[in-house]
Amino acid sequence: MKYKIIPVTPFQQNCNLIWCDKTNKAAIVDPGGDVDRIIAEVEKHGVDVEKVLLTHGHIDHVGGATELAQRLNVPIIGPHKDDQFLLDDLADQSRMFQFKPCDTFVPAQYLNDGDVVTVGDLSLQVCHCPGHTPGHVVFFEPLTKTAWVGDVLFKGSIGRTDFPQSSHPALIDSITKKLWPLGGEVEFIPGHGPSSTFAQERRSNPFVADQLFG
Repeated sequence: MKYKIIPVTPFQQNCNLIWCDKTNKAAIVDPGGDVDRIIAEVEKHGVDVEKVLLTHGHIDHVGGATELAQRLNVPIIGPHKDDQFLLDDLADQSRMFQFKPCDTFVPAQYLNDGDVVTVGDLSLQVCHCPGHTPGHVVFFEPLTKTAWVGDVLFKGSIGRTDFPQSSHPALIDSITKKLWPLGGEVEFIPGHGPSSTFAQERRSNPFVADQLFG
């Protein structure tokens, strides 16, 4: 497995190009915008994109999804159906945050906890991790122990819970009961900022360190 982080939008959201180095099949996770930049990376690496994957429905993670899917002729997969209300509100989100106009859409497939998404020979496990949004999902590749966690967890921080239908208790449960059991050695790529490991966050993250729950 290989991946390339592509910072996009004024929010510097970590869009990811993931590909199977055996088959050259690829997926794009959370294309928030800057579609030309994303396609340039696809062409640079010479991969065959077969799907767009979404962790949740906020504009900085999905703003370029429909344009990208149309240009590459691929389906949009995810997030969980509980984030459809956010996808229905994309026109307002784009105006509010001064993004390129973005129309509502319905994914080709919603994702549920325990689903598996394939990218070539790769199998990404889906974890439903509500809190930041009710339909947020995380993608976990078990062989390399890599997770794409969207806005659930960051290096030294956690996702905001001051949005409609957000829940701080649900977010803490998602992190401690869904992510931590995947293993401390897991490297995670957040929706913004640098990568880290679950072990590091369990030691030092001021919001979810183990010592807070002892």
